[in-house]
Amino acid sequence: MNEHKQALRIVVIAPELAVADPRDRHALRLAERSRMLRIGLLENNLNLVAVLPADTFLSERLAQLQPDLVIVDAESEARDALEHVVMATRDAPRPIVLFTNDDDTTHVRDAVAAGVCAYVVAGLAPQRIRPILDVALARFAHEQALRSELADAKSELKDRKTIDRAKGLLMQRQGLSEPAAYEKLRKTAMEKGLKLGEVARRMLEMVDLLG
Repeated sequence: MNEHKQALRIVVIAPELAVADPRDRHALRLAERSRMLRIGLLENNLNLVAVLPADTFLSERLAQLQPDLVIVDAESEARDALEHVVMATRDAPRPIVLFTNDDDTTHVRDAVAAGVCAYVVAGLAPQRIRPILDVALARFAHEQALRSELADAKSELKDRKTIDRAKGLLMQRQGLSEPAAYEKLRKTAMEKGLKLGEVARRMLEMVDLLG
């Protein structure tokens, strides 16, 4: 069995199993769903580290537990639970999987836009759980890689514009050719152990400061 799967730390966001009113069929059904989900995780040898309520303390609890994946077990209150989870994982993104029996799919688009990697209706059969989580993890990793590539591309474009401005300033003030201005920036970057874009940015900031 894969070591990564064995080490996977999972937190479930779910309502309490205890039902105050034994006549409340809806609450009993939710509690049974939540119980079956937890049993399914254990049967798949997955590491369930905590079951938490979707409340204002969720962000701090997730920061302490550092789970690899968050499962939201919800039905009619799925939207509210998701809002708490999305807010709690905003600064430290994690794959999110939503299990529900609610066939109202009007908020699927919002859920996916919010970062849900898998939206599963009536999918609590134990044999389905691991493949669903594997797909969610793979999708999350793919999306994070795309975001990183986009961020790098934006940073590279910004650096290029900054370097061009710095070159233009050197050419104007010191009468250098474009290759000579670029070489001066490059040499300074090497001497100071900095990236070329950082040297250009500092130079422009200094010029702005001195006027």
